[in-house]
Formats: sequence, C-alpha cells, structure tokens
Amino acid sequence: MEVEDRYIVILAGGIGIKFWPTSRYHKPKQFLDLLGTGRSLLQMTFDRFRPYYDNRQFIVVTNTRYLPLVKEQLPELADEQLLVEPLRRDTAVSIALASYKIKKLNPNARVLISPSDQLIFNEKAFFEAIELAMEGARESGNLVTLGIRPNRPDTSYGYIQYFPEEGKPVKKVKTFTEKPDLSLATTFLESGDFVWNSGTFIWKNKSIIASFEKHLPEIAEVFEEGEMYFCTENERPFLKKAYSLIKNISIDHGVLEKSDEVFTVLGDFGWSDLGSWQNLYEVSKKDEKKNTVLGEALLYDTENCFIKLPKDKLLVVQGLKEYLISDSDNVLLICKLGDEGKFREFVTDAKKIDERFI
Repeated sequence: MEVEDRYIVILAGGIGIKFWPTSRYHKPKQFLDLLGTGRSLLQMTFDRFRPYYDNRQFIVVTNTRYLPLVKEQLPELADEQLLVEPLRRDTAVSIALASYKIKKLNPNARVLISPSDQLIFNEKAFFEAIELAMEGARESGNLVTLGIRPNRPDTSYGYIQYFPEEGKPVKKVKTFTEKPDLSLATTFLESGDFVWNSGTFIWKNKSIIASFEKHLPEIAEVFEEGEMYFCTENERPFLKKAYSLIKNISIDHGVLEKSDEVFTVLGDFGWSDLGSWQNLYEVSKKDEKKNTVLGEALLYDTENCFIKLPKDKLLVVQGLKEYLISDSDNVLLICKLGDEGKFREFVTDAKKIDERFI
C-alpha cells in the first residue's frame, strides 16, 4: 500500500465545554489560538501532517455550525474534503461517516484518525510511532491506537491494557476501558501495563468498516444505504436524514471495547490532550509559585493557579491556591482548577440565564 493510499481524518466537531468561557458554542476550542502561536489548534493539527501528505489526503469532519470556520482556517482544502454533520454525534458516528466516504474514494485506503486538539512535543518520535502503527494496520482486521504512558490517574481518558510482549512494538490489547472513575484509574496507573488512549487511530478502511458491520450494524446499515450519495450533490441531504436515525455512541464504547482485534503502539513523543484548562496549565510556563498568568496580574499568597485575562485588565489576587480565573467577553469564571466535572453544570446554568453567555 502506497503513501498515496493514506488519508488523514481530522475530527473537528466538538464544542469544548471544559474550556468555557473562552471556548463558546459559536467558536469552540479547536478554532482558537490557545497556545499563542498565531495558529488555532485545528490549524496546528493540519500543519503537523502537512509535510508528509498532500492536501488531497485530508478530510475534516465538523458540525454544520462550524463549516465557515473550517473553510476560513483551512482554505487549502476543497469543499468535498469537508464532511458536515447536521447534528452533534459522538466519535463512532463521525468516524463511520469518514470511513464510508473514503470507501467510495479509495477502496485500498489506510486511514489515520486524529483529534483536532492535541499537542505533540516531539514530532519526529510521533511520526515514527505512526509508521509502526501503519505497519501494524497492514494486517486485515487490525485496529491500532497510539498509547500514552500515564503519569497520573486521569479520569478523562480511555485506558488500554496491553499484553507486554517483548520485542513487539505493536502490542495486542487485553482490555479497553473508557473514562474510568478515580479509584479504577489509580489501579490502572499502579499496575504498569495500562496506557492512555490518545484518540489517534490507524487502520485499513476495510477493517474499520468490517468492525462497524459487526459491532454497530445499525450505523453500518444507514451509511451503507447512503453510499450512492457520497461525492454527489445529494450527500448533505442524505446526511440530514441519516443523522436523525443514528444513536449517539463513542468509538470506544461502540467498537474498541468489543473488538478482539485492537492493538496499540506505545508512544513516547511528549503528548497532551488539550481537553481542559488543567491540561493547558500543565504544559504552560509557570512562575516560581507555579502560577500561569496570561495577561496582567498582581498575585499575593497565590500558587498553582491559571489566570487568563483580556489585554486591558489588571487583576489583583490574594490567597488563592489551585484556582482557575478566566475572563472572556461577557463571562468571568472563578473555580477550582482541576474540577473539570463541574463545567457542564456551569454551562447549563449559564444558558438558563441567557444564551449569550455560552
């Protein structure tokens, strides 16, 4: 299989609740320059792969609300490379959509699925892991994911337990658990044979479609019936109808936890899933009190805080520890930095007051 048969699918339809209030429904985190590089997370993802692949090998899956933002930020891509979901659905549906579209484009395709919000520190090592995964995916049926060694019992990631076979860089997965509770995540960390699921997947397109047919036949049936509409003017009308029929489920729950053909490549390339303010804090520069301040602030007896302010505002803080302060447009948020589980409640309650706040 040649490099020309490879496709990069970037998932860019999320709403980024855990980065509220900077991330809003009208412009979520993947379209923001959170790292001060001058490029959004989506653009940084595209930039990462662009030296290795032609523009035509990219496909972006996004929500209809964000299509104008994708077009604005990635003008290199043609309209037919932008797959537009009419309703919000989880990763299994997004990946199925891309898979059945690619099936029509290239029956021999091997596909890399990438989130749009990851930070990779060592790109050379990252692409070495990608190549190992591509080789592992050569075997029909194999579903390969990049695994990251955990350094804390994080409950926001899926965990992969693998068979520690010496000398085999592509390791068979024993169990796959999505987002465990803290007690279970701690057990996983202590065991030593678990890694985080990075959300980067590599497989033959035929392999993932066979897995959908086996484990999520109702999703496979809907997209199989719509194959004639892909790459035509009827693609989007078909999707509007199809998405009303499809249940919401993640690729983790729907396929990976059920399959006995999942493998992992252990990645050591410096990785962060920028899924929350806590994740951004961990990779940001800090002062001697381990505070990260984006803006102007005077801090007294304050440590381990993340503070983000508008350019024209001075903040004075006294006596805080492990807090997040984010002042964005019409919302000022002050909360415990690591309490990510509260954000859905914050956004729900803010919406009850006025939708302008979300």
